[in-house]
Amino acid sequence: MTEALQAATSGTNAAEEAVREHAAWRADRERELREPYGWLSPTALLWPTATPSRLPGVPGEWWVADGVLRTQPVPGETAVLVGEDIEPDGPTAIGVGEGRGRVVGTFLPEGRAAGPDETAEVAVEVIVRTGRYGVRLRDPQAATRTAFAGVPTFDHDPAWVLEVPVRWYDEPEPVTVGAARPGLVHHVEVLGEVDVVHGGRSATLALTGTLTSPVVVFSDEADGVAPWRALQITTTDAAPSDTLRLDLNRAANLPHAFTDFGTGAAPLAGNHLPFAVTAGEKAPR
Repeated sequence: MTEALQAATSGTNAAEEAVREHAAWRADRERELREPYGWLSPTALLWPTATPSRLPGVPGEWWVADGVLRTQPVPGETAVLVGEDIEPDGPTAIGVGEGRGRVVGTFLPEGRAAGPDETAEVAVEVIVRTGRYGVRLRDPQAATRTAFAGVPTFDHDPAWVLEVPVRWYDEPEPVTVGAARPGLVHHVEVLGEVDVVHGGRSATLALTGTLTSPVVVFSDEADGVAPWRALQITTTDAAPSDTLRLDLNRAANLPHAFTDFGTGAAPLAGNHLPFAVTAGEKAPR
């Protein structure tokens, strides 16, 4: 076999392996989305006040007092919230940190029969965003999950796998950004920045996340995509490298692209690519 033929064969094998790896990544991505309480399951996001009151579709009364969320059962109601930390006779105090969330319990909605699997009960997730407590319902029987037929995507294209220079900051810089829901903000830390060049046009994007798993949240000029997408970058270097591999075929939708009940962080100001990134996930709805 000539050197030219060997090189061509090697290139073909590498391209085929890249396609296989991408297909496996997509399968894992959609398997995660399909989880019973994954990001296809939210059906409501409710905001309790300081006055004890009912929330639509949620058992018990809910209110905020002394910096924590509180709940207690309502006598005579059929649906009951059950969880390891939920006091059966109430009240229960629930504390969550800013930008965090946790599932505190589940309940079987009135009129719904219990099933042999884990798709009958609705999970109650408590979150804090911009200093406000929220209650998000996650229902495995949500139409967004039961009717899910996969995320529309662009075909894998090796031209969108880019090796880009990165400039790490000496110290992370705290920045406040917007959110998918009006009136909310997120507090993130910028770790550094990368220069992205494509088709003769370039832009500098800020990195958040961690040094071993940086994230770039960006918008671009492509049609049929969500207002912004995120790219998780995995590094294996013990020390920060001078370059990063951006596989934009893995540009993914954030949770708010699938339902109206996500609160994901918006891109930092300037995190816009002035060209169409025809790679990764398209808008799912």
